[in-house]
Amino acid sequence: MHPPSIKQRIRESFERAAATYDAAAVVQRQVCEHLLDAFVPARQPLTRILDAGCGTGYGACLLRARWPDAHITGVDFAPSMLGYAHRDTDACYAADIENLPFGESTFDLWWSSLTIQWCETDSVFAEASRVLAPAGQLALSTLGPDTFGELREAFSAVDQHRHTLPFSDPDSIAEALARAGFGNITLRRKRHTVYYPDLKSLLRAVKAIGAHNVGAGGRSGMMGRQAWLKVEAEYERHRQPAGLPASYDVILGYANK
Repeated sequence: MHPPSIKQRIRESFERAAATYDAAAVVQRQVCEHLLDAFVPARQPLTRILDAGCGTGYGACLLRARWPDAHITGVDFAPSMLGYAHRDTDACYAADIENLPFGESTFDLWWSSLTIQWCETDSVFAEASRVLAPAGQLALSTLGPDTFGELREAFSAVDQHRHTLPFSDPDSIAEALARAGFGNITLRRKRHTVYYPDLKSLLRAVKAIGAHNVGAGGRSGMMGRQAWLKVEAEYERHRQPAGLPASYDVILGYANK
């Protein structure tokens, strides 16, 4: 039997996290709100919206409040997430946003919050361009390379495995959007920090949103006690009065087809 693919492992992580996601997704909600706050629609009203990587539907709920008459379609590759997202969408599909089950020029707005970091960006943006109508708009948030910098630094003291995703920098995202035919590209970058009482609480919170699966290059076995203690000690160097920080390097992106 072949080992599961990286994408399959990521999907399984989010499948397991569906029930705990909303309680733990503090940063994810904040980022989604910032993405909408900074979005300026080129046309009013928006009538056909795609939430690509909708998760449990928090973004769809915000979009519904802004455009109550829009038809909102949610897509996520973890079916258990859609069990929650259906409350705020008009239709839900279990599908990969790199291969959408829709025809050309179907939507006015392609929206995606904190999803594309799990994907191949050229494929995602090519599909976004395909399903957007002429003059359609794209709005996305993703994570930049400084995300979880404290975590990487702490683990680097004990091994050379990759303990976070290889997050894309803004220039790479802008170039991928341009290759897909998008124009009027605007990217904004903002740092979000969440504090935890200890490292175990921090890692539990990451696991609760399904984001602990880091793909290729990660450690395959358990970490020994001495190594774990060393990681904890290294992370303690970052402690602030509010607790241990987990930094998110958030990128907001907007473009027109």
